Amino acid sequence: MRSATITRNTAETQISVTINLDGTGQYDNQTGVGFFDHMLDQLSRHSLIDMTIRAAGDYHIDDHHTVEDTGIALGQAIVQAVGDKKGINRYGSCLLPMDDALVRAALDISARPFLVFNLEMPTQKIGNFDTELVREFFQALSTHAGLTLHIDQLHGLNSHHIAEAAFKSVARALRQAVEIDPRMSQALPSTKGAL
Repeated sequence: MRSATITRNTAETQISVTINLDGTGQYDNQTGVGFFDHMLDQLSRHSLIDMTIRAAGDYHIDDHHTVEDTGIALGQAIVQAVGDKKGINRYGSCLLPMDDALVRAALDISARPFLVFNLEMPTQKIGNFDTELVREFFQALSTHAGLTLHIDQLHGLNSHHIAEAAFKSVARALRQAVEIDPRMSQALPSTKGAL
């Protein structure tokens, strides 16, 4: 089973992340940030990665550290669960519509983190959630999971729809990338011999 548990405790946050890459999209995410929990639930469900996340943070300041540190811990868990990367598809992509929003995600589990983030949300808040934290989460995730990650908004008028389409499209791309290719189950998906 390709699974991992990461615990991250700092002066700002206490985070615990448990994942199973070969799951069915079961989730139990409680970060204290309602909209973010909703997005993590979507990430789990549509990637088929079982995910249990617990987070406590310095909410009296804002939600920034909690969201960012969750992305860090989740990225570290993905690295641990993927292991030596033998047999994985490595690449994944998804063009995902959600009402007015259309978001494309493409990623490479490359160990070369790079984020291209082209989302323009028309509001600064979704409920109490700062929309700029969507980028902070994906920056932390891509850096600590070693992902080359491109997220592009083709259309969108509603901030909630744009953000949710982004999480779902990344989830679908991640699902493709971490799945084992039955024709190459013992091979590393690279001509370099290393990833």
